[in-house]
Amino acid sequence: MEMNETLKTIFSRKSVRAYAEGAISKEQLEMLVRAGMAAPSAVDQRPWEFVVVTDRATLARLAERLSYAKMAARAAAAIVVCGDLRRQWGGPDSVMWSIDCAAAAQNILLAAESLGLGAVWTAGYPYPDRMGAMREILSLPDYIQPLTLIPMGIPRGGEKPKEKWNPARLHWERYRENLGAEPEKRAAVHE
Repeated sequence: MEMNETLKTIFSRKSVRAYAEGAISKEQLEMLVRAGMAAPSAVDQRPWEFVVVTDRATLARLAERLSYAKMAARAAAAIVVCGDLRRQWGGPDSVMWSIDCAAAAQNILLAAESLGLGAVWTAGYPYPDRMGAMREILSLPDYIQPLTLIPMGIPRGGEKPKEKWNPARLHWERYRENLGAEPEKRAAVHE
């Protein structure tokens, strides 16, 4: 099957944690958030809110407080994808906001790749300490839940997309245990 531009972008996406000098324009950042807002959401509730951070001091504070987001200190910008508990499907005790906002975050990562930018997902949710740090630094009210901080910038280079295709994980018509498959090596850090 021939690869179209969308598939090329999907298969080229990689986690970029090292950035060269250079800014990301306001227009690019708005386009990334617009891509996030194009994601599907349960019952079209669109519970997302996005905080774009370009201030060097704020990026440094986020990097200092979030152990898996140290690269934010060197990033040109970061987008924090949050969910508004008041607008999620299923009421305030639901976790649909996290699913909806994950789709929005993936759109942002793919859009960044398509623009030649490097970005990486760093988890806030479900870790109370990380969520609390983001909440404090970004002045988020209690009903706004931070899902992820996405640091981004001009890629320094060297990152390669991972080949993640594993036919043993594909099941046709029903699940079948694949007893002959080797267990995958799992990275200590989630992407």
